[in-house]
Amino acid sequence: MGPLNRRQWSAAMAGLALAAGAGPAGAAQPTPRPAPWPPKLVDTRIVIALEPRTGLGNLPLTVAEQRHFFREEGLDVELREFPDLGQAMAAVQAKAAHVVCVPFAQLIAPPAHALGWQSFVVQGRAPQVVLGVSHKTVPGFRGPADLRGRRVGLHAKDPLARRVLTAFLQREQVREDEVQVLPQSSPGAALLAFRGGQLDALCHADPMMTLLEQLGELRVAVDTRSLGGTTEVFGGPVPVGCLSAPAEFLEQYPRVTQALTDAVVHALKWLQTAGPSDLIKTVPESHFQGDRAIYLATVERSRDAWTADGLMPRGGPEAMNRVGEGTPLAPAEVARHFTNAFAQKAKARFRA
Repeated sequence: MGPLNRRQWSAAMAGLALAAGAGPAGAAQPTPRPAPWPPKLVDTRIVIALEPRTGLGNLPLTVAEQRHFFREEGLDVELREFPDLGQAMAAVQAKAAHVVCVPFAQLIAPPAHALGWQSFVVQGRAPQVVLGVSHKTVPGFRGPADLRGRRVGLHAKDPLARRVLTAFLQREQVREDEVQVLPQSSPGAALLAFRGGQLDALCHADPMMTLLEQLGELRVAVDTRSLGGTTEVFGGPVPVGCLSAPAEFLEQYPRVTQALTDAVVHALKWLQTAGPSDLIKTVPESHFQGDRAIYLATVERSRDAWTADGLMPRGGPEAMNRVGEGTPLAPAEVARHFTNAFAQKAKARFRA
């Protein structure tokens, strides 16, 4: 499905207005008819813009889609993929999507901060990024200083990967310009370069890093697949996979926002107890990237990375504000970029 044209967007907004209870003043009310099951909340498809979703960070969204949790809330949702976060956010601004899925750090960074984006449900509290060093090219690795002059591969489209690398280097006052940072265009390119000896270290997301560990080719230096490892690096949790929209959207369409939140929190609760067989039945085969065992092993070690209830993790916004670009924002400015109102209702409903 391509971008919404003006007529489609107008129709979408009309449907959302009805969902919000904002029908035309004085309009005649139609004769009630039996509601279909599941009841349909709006007559338009809700588009969520996100990066390619085969990575684990958006697994809760995939679960909500595949297990029909969105449909149970009366929504027809499309997860529309974009090459990077910038294009995903631009799609919402251009009215080609309604909601975007981004790390919280993106919402408080310029220029997005000035646009008043607001997060309303959070999938993750750890970025699931690993910094690993090659056993082959850096056999005596001891710490950040050993990366001086070395070639470090970096996920080109993941802004948190660079922050993980920078935080690690700063432990021993190693400047980023003292290492050769080589952006990698894709996981496949990064894997080939690392295994071929063209990279001495790699900062990337799973499942590739788990694969390199199991092959015995990589030594983990920084691990943000868990809350503990993330707190060690950033001083607190890192909110990621935040469903966000301009504040006006949340104000005008609270029922739609609540329905989206309920579906995601339902998925998060399901993930808490889902076993390998449940995941195999739910996750599309393409997400396994040819190796179910590696994917399932990655999910198992990353369970701590997802939130249990969709709430903004305590201390997360502040941690991102400390390590963000430019001058940190005032606490009140940071706070206006998220709300827990919808997730708290979903938490109570699903006992998450």
